[in-house]
Amino acid sequence: MRQPSLSQIDTNRGAMAAALVLLLPFLFPSIFTPLGHAFPSLLSEWNAPKPRHSRLLKSALQRQSSDRQLADLWMPLPQQPLKRCVRSDSTSTALPEKSQGYIQVFLDGGLNQQRMGICDAVSVSKILNATLIIPYLEVNPVWQDSSTFTDIYDVDHFINMLKDDISIVRELPDEYFWSTREYYATAIRATRIKTAPVHASANWYLENVSPILQSYGIAAIAPFSHRLAFDNMPEEIQRLRCKVNFQALVFVPHIISLGDALVSHLRNSRSSSDEDGTNHLQKVTDAKGWQGTGKFVVLHLRFDKDMAAHSACDFGGGKAEKLALAKYRQIIWQGRVLNSQFTDEELRSRGRCPLTPEEIGLLLAALGFDNSTRLYLASHKVYGGEARISTLRSLFPLMEDKKSLASSEERAQIKGKTSLLAAVDYYVSMHSDIFISASPGNMHNAIVGHRTYENKKTIRPNMPLLGQLFLNKSLTWPEFEETVVGGHKKRQGQLRLRKPTQSIYTYPAPDCMCNA
Repeated sequence: MRQPSLSQIDTNRGAMAAALVLLLPFLFPSIFTPLGHAFPSLLSEWNAPKPRHSRLLKSALQRQSSDRQLADLWMPLPQQPLKRCVRSDSTSTALPEKSQGYIQVFLDGGLNQQRMGICDAVSVSKILNATLIIPYLEVNPVWQDSSTFTDIYDVDHFINMLKDDISIVRELPDEYFWSTREYYATAIRATRIKTAPVHASANWYLENVSPILQSYGIAAIAPFSHRLAFDNMPEEIQRLRCKVNFQALVFVPHIISLGDALVSHLRNSRSSSDEDGTNHLQKVTDAKGWQGTGKFVVLHLRFDKDMAAHSACDFGGGKAEKLALAKYRQIIWQGRVLNSQFTDEELRSRGRCPLTPEEIGLLLAALGFDNSTRLYLASHKVYGGEARISTLRSLFPLMEDKKSLASSEERAQIKGKTSLLAAVDYYVSMHSDIFISASPGNMHNAIVGHRTYENKKTIRPNMPLLGQLFLNKSLTWPEFEETVVGGHKKRQGQLRLRKPTQSIYTYPAPDCMCNA
């Protein structure tokens, strides 16, 4: 039998080595997972997504908006039948001379979920006539952000604003030094309340937490997110929630300072990203004359990997992306994702898929925003990076974010801090002329509620309608544009009264408002 030559042996060895390298991520996934997070393009998600709606995109890039259309777009909301107010009531329960004890809460989630939890914690303290210890913010398991309450909010303002409603202390009193997160993590403790039901009533707290306060002087409630009902609450508790959310929670000075700088850059057509030293924003705006002078839109684009994977939708990244997101679902949620049982078409027709950057761009274009629109992108990390955003940027070349508008020195205090980054985006969102979010979520809900309270224009995408439109590949641009405009006439910030079980933080009327 003929023996193989040395060159053949080397070739075979090379082929086997190459095959082994390709198989390593599948044979030893635990080793490669960290590498995949750091360099996703090396392992599974290397395919840059192509535009999924090329026909619409081509027409959108050639769009022109009339002066009348632009004037209507930028026009502020008319006066509503209700106006913002946190009404004082002479019948409101006075601050008791003696507190019943201390309430401690541990809040998980991101900035906006924690914000709602803070409002509820103040309200529960009022219900129980207890003293609130400044809430403890859990480290987010996804973003690993250890920002504390005092890193985000002005504590002096918070305490002073609520001094006539409840007693608040900054830290644990010395006699309760042991009541820490670590203490409750190691064993079952009599002072910990871990059975508070979602949307618990005021009576539940009086019946279950008051005895703990009377026996031990302190009660630690964890988990606490969404643990206070929105219905059948005393009017003074609803008003107090409004007061905390809209008056007491003010960001620390350096967040406000950076937010003001970003707003100023956007309103004055200046961008720190101009490489040639000229004012690109002003050049493009001048071409349209008056249009949008000093005005800007904030787009909250929540399109991170968590959102994409949990939706179970197809976002056009090909087989590699589908496999990567399926693997991520399995790792994070062990495959227990309700949407996984539906097809992509079923999910989209029901409006259960977050809008991609391309799709939110087409929506904005159809509504009449042209390529001279100043767009501020409020987002942490977009799944797919710049490749995913490129289509949106082609539609709106004046798109900016924190990095393009502020210097590294200006951003130094918030770098790597997800909650602080989100706080800056929240602040800029509240000072924009128009706000729109690409998908529902806590940020969307918090901003929509706050802007409703302030009577500011907010566009709420009609997700079922858009899902069906994007499934129709034969749709022409005029048909798409007409349907989008018609489907969003009553979704631009018009006042909506809260219905039973709905959140007071998303629907502040009528609880937080008075007759105009």
